[in-house]
Amino acid sequence: MNQALHRAPTFTDVQAAAWRIAPYAHITPVLTSRTLDALTGAQLFLKAEQFQRAGAFKFRGACNAIASMDTEAFHGVLAYSSGNHAQAVALAARLHGTKATIVMPQDAPAAKVAATRGYGAQIVFYDRYNESREQIASHLAETHGYALIPPFDHPWIIAGQGTCALELFDEAGLLDVLIVGLGGGGLLAGSCLTANAVRPECKLYGVEPEAGNDGQRSLRSGRIVSIDPPRSIADGAIVTQVGHHTFPIIQRSVEDILTVTDEELVQAMRFLAERMKLVVEPTACLGLAAILSGKLDVRGKRVGLILSGGNVDLGVLARLLGA
Repeated sequence: MNQALHRAPTFTDVQAAAWRIAPYAHITPVLTSRTLDALTGAQLFLKAEQFQRAGAFKFRGACNAIASMDTEAFHGVLAYSSGNHAQAVALAARLHGTKATIVMPQDAPAAKVAATRGYGAQIVFYDRYNESREQIASHLAETHGYALIPPFDHPWIIAGQGTCALELFDEAGLLDVLIVGLGGGGLLAGSCLTANAVRPECKLYGVEPEAGNDGQRSLRSGRIVSIDPPRSIADGAIVTQVGHHTFPIIQRSVEDILTVTDEELVQAMRFLAERMKLVVEPTACLGLAAILSGKLDVRGKRVGLILSGGNVDLGVLARLLGA
């Protein structure tokens, strides 16, 4: 980003972000299920970010970033994203009176592409397996004078995403465990800042697709590990490495990073659809899939989960749940 918070984000930044985005963002509901509690032997509190504006938690970070910058100094904002960050930046830009250009992969879900266009953004497509979105975005930003808003690796983004966990703790009270999906780490890092401040005793876990376990490998090796672009139905968590801003926060805060398979994600999606009548995207099911598949024993605990978004193509949803 052309303007920056030149230090690591803190919980004070999360609190400031909550104030900054309050006129724009929804306070999303925290849902419970007796069936789910009985099945897991725990008390689960699900933060339903599919009801956030633009359909995902990403609106929080995008809105905080755009609200923090001097948009008049640029000719618009620019982002690269497979979908949720794209929609978030497009909507936040419109609300703040500036234009948005989004670099999206050619295989991005059709629903996310349509929504991004619907919010007024211009889309530039690329091949995620053969081209670098970072290089494309950097060239566009320099050529046109855009302010680049990265999807996860920036203090303003991390602080904005931390407001999700802040609301969860406000609604659910003291939690013993907080489980957060992991892609580039913005949501998990922001959640770490919040949990460490309001409930230091809370155990934090990240969950990522088994096919893209760069975060797990990074945590266990003590350094950022880069991988080839993974293939998973959890398109919102498809990254090649965690962020340089997000990793230090995650590294010092989480107990572990777990992985789940695509099949386990589908089972979690099916449970949410059938038993709780919730439509969520595969990435949103990472945390629940880790519990339902037995990757993490939470019996007797008060557990927070963030359902990160609901921007799933209905045709894809029907295919996955009908399998």
